[in-house]
Amino acid sequence: MPPTRFGRITAPRDAWLAKAPAEPVLEPEIPIIDTHHHLWDRPDHRYFLDEVLADFRTGHNVVASVFVECHAMYRTRGPEQMRPVGETEFVAGVAAMSDSGLYGPTRVAAGIVGFADLTLGDRVEPVLEAHIRAGGGRFRGVRHSAAWDADDVIGNSRTAAGLHLLAQPDFRAGLRRLTALGLSLDAWTFHPQLPDVVDLARSFPSANIIVGHCGGPLGYGVYAGKKDDVFATWKAHITELARCENVSMKLGGMMMRLAAYDYGALAAPPSSAQLAEYWRPYLETCIERFGARRCTFESNFPVEKMGIGFAALWNAFKRVTANASVEEKLALFSGTARRVYRLP
Repeated sequence: MPPTRFGRITAPRDAWLAKAPAEPVLEPEIPIIDTHHHLWDRPDHRYFLDEVLADFRTGHNVVASVFVECHAMYRTRGPEQMRPVGETEFVAGVAAMSDSGLYGPTRVAAGIVGFADLTLGDRVEPVLEAHIRAGGGRFRGVRHSAAWDADDVIGNSRTAAGLHLLAQPDFRAGLRRLTALGLSLDAWTFHPQLPDVVDLARSFPSANIIVGHCGGPLGYGVYAGKKDDVFATWKAHITELARCENVSMKLGGMMMRLAAYDYGALAAPPSSAQLAEYWRPYLETCIERFGARRCTFESNFPVEKMGIGFAALWNAFKRVTANASVEEKLALFSGTARRVYRLP
């Protein structure tokens, strides 16, 4: 197999995932709120309600979830800045289906994080208000991804035009409107950009900022072969970021970017124990610095499904937290999520 092209999303390989070593679900009673998954219909892969529920029903106690924007089902007509509202309309419909009870007790997309172009500044307010109306009481915030790197191999976020999006005055004006409406910001950057998140959090202490994917540590492109250097830089930034009380951290979402193992070249997926060891230094550092009350786990499915199945992924998280107290586990797996995303 050629080396995996990290940073790009490909359809999960079901036959390959089926080769995973069999393992029992650990601590199946722990309630889980999955704080980061997508729903989409792409030419090579569909991930709708049936598909997400098939993953949720693999043994863990997933009680609710948060949908995060992925450029799905945008409107094709009307003002450009309003077109992302179509995604919220679509997901609200899926959430309403889930809330009917016909598909089981899990509340899929109990919270919705959409996209609005915060660089519109003050002009973003009607877009945010349209999302709130479309969300049927579920719209919780915006992800305007800032992940950008000068290395073309990395694969930048489609909404990031340069290194310092979070420092732009127009973006900050939009964040001010977002915060005034009681909405949160899902911040997605790569690890060299974390100082920008620190500055943003300090400049807007009333903003509810939720950092995705452990702060985006990179392990390929110009960062390949520099694991120790990357970890040291990332850890220093994470330590500084954790001092900002208005910031929470999502744990997970490193399959595409950390490149801890080349899943495309393996004969079978790793076990949960193997994945736990790959990711443990990053997960444990975040929990130590932020504390359980400001950390929450995410599946980032179906993206992480490129490298591991749903049951094994959550087993890996539970292995990392095996020595945590009951209270800490409840916070990490559902309590923090319920608080920062204001879920019923």
